[in-house]
Amino acid sequence: MDEAKSLERFGLEPGPGDLPVIRELLVRETQAESQEQGAGGTEFIKLCCVQLFSQGDLQDALLIWRAKNASMDAACAVDIQLLCGAGLGATKEYLAGSKDQSGAAALHYLRECEAAGDFDGFSPEDWM
Repeated sequence: MDEAKSLERFGLEPGPGDLPVIRELLVRETQAESQEQGAGGTEFIKLCCVQLFSQGDLQDALLIWRAKNASMDAACAVDIQLLCGAGLGATKEYLAGSKDQSGAAALHYLRECEAAGDFDGFSPEDWM
């Protein structure tokens, strides 16, 4: 699947029943991109992240963080705001309580971006 087929099948705001498939697609593309820059489609990765963001499930924050960190291209393609589909405050709380090691790194980066003004006026609804 590519971004055109994903948009056709799921749209930008997929239903909850579509999320497991989108997560699988994102994991696959992230793994490919992690192994070799350019092997995963960064635009497809970004689309999957946007689709997950639209549903605001906190558990997707770390999945999106891993996608963002798959390569330099992915880091540029996946905006930090996409971790925060449930809102900035809720995402920071979730990451602070995460037992996953990458949660601390994601929280640190998120706070740096917040301090730099990247979240000024941010709301998930407006970001979509």
